[in-house]
Parts: sequence; structure tokens; C-alpha cells
Amino acid sequence: MAYDDLRSFLRALDREGDLKRIKAEVDPHLEIGEIVDRVQKAKGPALLFENVKGSSMPLAMNVFGTERRLAKALGLKGPDDIADKIAGLLKPELPQGFTGFRDAFGKLASMAHVPPKHVKSADAPVHEVVLTGEDVDLDELPALFTWPLDGGSFFNLGLTHTKDPDTGVRNLGLYRLQRHDRRTIGMHWQIHKDSRNHYAVAAKRGERLPVAIAFGCPPAVTYAATAPLPGDIDEYLFAGFVAGERVKMVDCKTVPLQVPADAEVVLEGWLEPGEMLPEGPFGDHTGFYTPQEPFPALKIDCVTMRRRPILQSIVVGRPPTEDGPLGKFTERFFLPLLKVIIPDIVDYDLPEAGGFHNCVIVSIDKKYPKHAQKTMHAIWGAHMMSLTKLIIVVDSDCDVHDYREVAWRAFGNVDYSRDLTVVEGPVDHLDHASYQQFWGGKAGIDATRKLPEEGYTRDGGWPEMVSSDPATAALVDRRWKEYGL
Repeated sequence: MAYDDLRSFLRALDREGDLKRIKAEVDPHLEIGEIVDRVQKAKGPALLFENVKGSSMPLAMNVFGTERRLAKALGLKGPDDIADKIAGLLKPELPQGFTGFRDAFGKLASMAHVPPKHVKSADAPVHEVVLTGEDVDLDELPALFTWPLDGGSFFNLGLTHTKDPDTGVRNLGLYRLQRHDRRTIGMHWQIHKDSRNHYAVAAKRGERLPVAIAFGCPPAVTYAATAPLPGDIDEYLFAGFVAGERVKMVDCKTVPLQVPADAEVVLEGWLEPGEMLPEGPFGDHTGFYTPQEPFPALKIDCVTMRRRPILQSIVVGRPPTEDGPLGKFTERFFLPLLKVIIPDIVDYDLPEAGGFHNCVIVSIDKKYPKHAQKTMHAIWGAHMMSLTKLIIVVDSDCDVHDYREVAWRAFGNVDYSRDLTVVEGPVDHLDHASYQQFWGGKAGIDATRKLPEEGYTRDGGWPEMVSSDPATAALVDRRWKEYGL
């Protein structure tokens, strides 16, 4: 089973020697960021800063910094555990398309341990302390100024709750939050994000939007907030599915939303239409600074928390970072569902160096001419994978996770006058390479074996790859020790 809350997971890591407690005073201005960046790139332990300058609140960092820790937090042996479980939901029907994608998740609602469970305020640890009005002071929370050109201090792991004003469907998202002053934070809601759509609907109706932001949530909830789920799939349903138990939820004190009862800290407020402030620059997960732009500014009316709360955050920047394990788990979890949408896919890989959305390596069991190109366009039409800038398609005998093997195919199997597909389409809000914001050029590389029907008519057809004689290879295996090598 997954851990019920952040602190129980930290205790488990402490017992195993996989949590480093830092008792020396550390400065959230650059110093903590430098420490965490070095530790996460070395795949080091989780960190608990117990003496953060300017705050009485401990700060947990690099909590999910390795795949082993993330698996442990979610109660799994590895990401394939849930992938296999998801695949089981799709059989024997194997529905097709986006409807099948939603129907597959709809089946989760019939599982008793999955839907969130409502608890009373008196039973919610996050309501042990309630601050309102002038008692609200965001300066008490350790926000990070991570990189030298950042535009201010940020909370990087606040789970933002909103709901669609028209339908009432809630959304749980993960967005960076700039601390503007003791009661105001900037909401970095990118153009493709559901919370931005909720804000736009409320503003069009002339209404303010209720917002709640939770820190230090149960690990399965934090993971679910990072998952690129379609807008009509409840992240708390997915969190319960991953955790194998229902997530306990409590009504907020001042806004009509629910948050995890076992969270460490929750910020509540109403977002007024048109309330904007300059946000950024920010050293983002792309490894580059994103520019300053106007984003909604939220006034915090209420803060609820546990007694002696622990704030959780992450450091992003040039990969590898803590984003790596989170992205890799999403890649594995969603393979069965991606196969529902695009049955051509055998396997895929989202390289961390590409930010998990700039590049997709996909293998197919090629059956007909231009099969690779059909797969490319299917990926560009698949939900958030529409933001992919580079798709490399290889044959099913290529291990998509072996980048050396993929490079050998892509470098050697391609006639770029015929096998390169270039299109234009949407790109990520944070993409700095496109010559205009929000859209740009994309490329697909067909690195599969070419068929005569595709115009490859050279004598002898597509050549065979060099490989050892099986009998000789078996002989050498038997005699290997005799060679003294």
C-alpha cells in the first residue's frame, strides 16, 4: 500500500537511511537550490532542511528523486505494477479511441477503494491550525529563490484545486507559484492547462474563481497532480487507483472545494477576474529561463495546516532533476492507455533530456507503407502528446530505451529527403525555441525498414542487419572461460 501522508513516508526513509536531515541554517535564496540540484543529480537521498532561514517550517526536498523512492512512496515495486493493472482494465474489450480511454478509467469508479472519502474537519490533520485575515503571512512559508535570474521566490510543489464553473468538475494541477507578497501568489497557468480554462470561464461570467493549494500531500495525490490526464478524469480517482485505497478529503474552510485531509498546508482564496501581475522569469524544467509574463494573482484569505507542518518542494532546471522519476513513471503508467488510442504502438520512451514532451521514441510492428507516418500523426493528435516536437519511429526489434540503438537506427536507416516529416502545430507554453509562442515546427523521423511500396526499389531490397552466426555464438559462450578474456 502507498503511504497515507508525507510525514509517514519521510519517517520510513529516515529508518532506511535514505533521508538526510540538515540541521545547519540554510538560506532559501540560492543556497538550498544549489544543494538540492547537486544532490538530485547525484541520485542522492531525500533531504529535510530543519532550519530554513526566515521560517520555522522544515522543508522536504528531493523526496521523489529516484525511481526506487517514488515506487516505495506509491507502494509499488516499479511503474510496471500499475501499467499491468491498467492493462487489465482494458481487457477483454480493448475499446478504441478517446472514448475507450475515458471508459477504461470509468471502470475505476466501481472499485470500492478508489473514490475519495469525505471526512469531517475535526478528523482532518490539515485543519489542526486555521489562520485567517491578518494572521495569513506567506513569508512564514519557505519559498525558494533557486536560480540567479529568477524573478522572485516560488513554491514549486503546490497542488492547485479548481473546478469548472459550468460543470462543477474539479481539476488538480501542479503549477509554479510566485510569492508576490505576504498574501498574494502568482498562478502560472499555461495556455493548455485546465485551471486556466476554469479561470477563463469564470472571468467571462464575471465571477471570481475559488482556489485551494495543498502542500505536502499523500504521495499518490502528488503524483496524480503531475499526470497528464484528460480534463474529465478525476485526479483523485487516479490517485486512489495508484495507492490502492481511498484518498481522505475535507471541505475547505472558506472556499467550496475539497483538499486532502492529510495534507501539511493548504492555502485558500478567491481569484478575481482580471487580477494579473507580472510573473517570472523562472529557471524552468527546460533548463532555460522562461520570460516574465502576466498571470493571475491570487489573494490568500485562509491558511490551514497541521501542527508543526512540513512544506514540500522541488528544484527544477537543467535535467536530470526530481522531474525525472515522475516523468518516467507517467511514461510507463500510460503505455497501456496510449495503446488504446494508438494500437500501432509496441513501446515508447520519453527522454528526460527532452523534458518528456519534446521527443518521443516509438516502436511499431510495421505492416504497410507509411505506417510510421500514420503513427506520427496519431501521436500529434493524442491529448497532451500533441505538444511533441520530435517523433522517432523504429521497428519493433529496437529497444526504444536503448538510446545508442535508437541513434544507430536514426542515423543509418533514414534518407532525409524521403523519411523526414515536417509539420507545424502547438508546442508547450514554455518552449523557447519556437519563433512565436504556442506553435512551431515539428519533425518525425521514419527510422524503420523501408518497403518496396514506399519507393525503396534497390536490388535485393532492404539489407539485413549484421549479426553473429547462432551456432558459433553458442560455441563461444561455452568456451568463453578458456579464452582467458
